[in-house]
Amino acid sequence: MLKRAKHIYNSIATICLVAMFFSCTNSKKEVRDFLADKNLPVGSAVNIYHVHKDSGRISSKTKAPVFYDYSNRKEHPYSEFPKGIEIVTIDKTGTDSTTISGNYALTYNKTKVSEIRGNVVITNHTNQTKLETNQLFWDQNEHYFFTEDGFRFTTPESEINGFGFESSEDLSKWIAKDITGDIETTQKDI
Repeated sequence: MLKRAKHIYNSIATICLVAMFFSCTNSKKEVRDFLADKNLPVGSAVNIYHVHKDSGRISSKTKAPVFYDYSNRKEHPYSEFPKGIEIVTIDKTGTDSTTISGNYALTYNKTKVSEIRGNVVITNHTNQTKLETNQLFWDQNEHYFFTEDGFRFTTPESEINGFGFESSEDLSKWIAKDITGDIETTQKDI
């Protein structure tokens, strides 16, 4: 009698467990909406190393200790790098061209505009130029950097400090605002 009761309880527990597994089906959309409502990322990764290729050639490498994917946001999907990021662009010859690093970054997926904050350093290895600032915006569609924060821009010939800086992605063409420092220029005949 005791053996039979134990068998019945085990059968009931098994049936309830199986029913519970089959009743818990949520669509992908329901899960994404739940995560968005709770302001949770749809994905996360630790110690990422992403290589981007264009036409079979490596064009950039991205490293970050932590990555959160908020692509489930309807209005403004984004990616977050809360513990810093380092991006190395590779030129057509296969050598490192420009390195971008910072303590925190947000990248908005629709607009392709990134905000990088905290000890932002951009180095052009070819021209030996370097930009240092605390906050930088990067328009990846236009290949353009800008900041209204304080900056230090160093070249082999000079060091420029100021507030407000705009440049091409490789720091070859730039505009510095509200500057201090010594700048060497060459006058060309027009």
